[in-house]
Amino acid sequence: MTEHVRITREAGGVCLIRLARPEKKNALTGAMYDAMREALLAADAEGSEIGAVVFAGVEGAFSAGNDIADFVARANESFGSAPSLRFIRQLGATRTPMVAAVDGIAVGIGTTLTLHCDLVYATPRALFRMPFVDLGLVPEAASSYLLPRRVGTVKATELLMLAEPFGAEEAVRLGLANAVVPGDTLLEHALAQAAKLAAKPRAALAATRALIRGDRAAVEAAIEAEARAFDAALRSPEAQAAFRAFLDKARS
Repeated sequence: MTEHVRITREAGGVCLIRLARPEKKNALTGAMYDAMREALLAADAEGSEIGAVVFAGVEGAFSAGNDIADFVARANESFGSAPSLRFIRQLGATRTPMVAAVDGIAVGIGTTLTLHCDLVYATPRALFRMPFVDLGLVPEAASSYLLPRRVGTVKATELLMLAEPFGAEEAVRLGLANAVVPGDTLLEHALAQAAKLAAKPRAALAATRALIRGDRAAVEAAIEAEARAFDAALRSPEAQAAFRAFLDKARS
């Protein structure tokens, strides 16, 4: 486990997964991915009293995406067994309803994670971005499959290939978020909505969720296809140069 992910049981059968690494804007390490994955597994376990999960960050930062230094340190490991991919696989497989409370930056997995959530709420200062191409990488978490089906191919191409940021109001307009919520009530609102989900008949809710989401195998196939392309891209000169530039900037 890690002190950078705080997992608590909230009222109404809700599990709160709160990223707590403010000094790094919640950049995700392998240990953080493992902690989140274990929380999702526990929520889905037989006999679990958890009826919904809420993802939240700290004030001004949902997540800055992957911790590049941690990524570089794992460069010689197979991406197929990386904590980030294990988490992404579990994210796509999780049956428990999930809610995201997004304040501030949501970069990379900070955005693509929300595509798997059933409800997404964002503050006026939320800023979403998927800069995979800029880092010499490719999309992950089935975003290359899910995003076009949510916003259309034309807009998905713009968001994934130009990698330009978009705010909370645009996220609502595109159907990527449910509502813009004031920062001081964001977590309270997300927890309340999650508790509403948790209070509903479990079997009916699960069946409805599965019908809405459609072919789970297609999502899993997209995750694996992206993982193979991501693994190859990680070792490319483009990605290595982008990582060095990022780390040099961070040290300066």
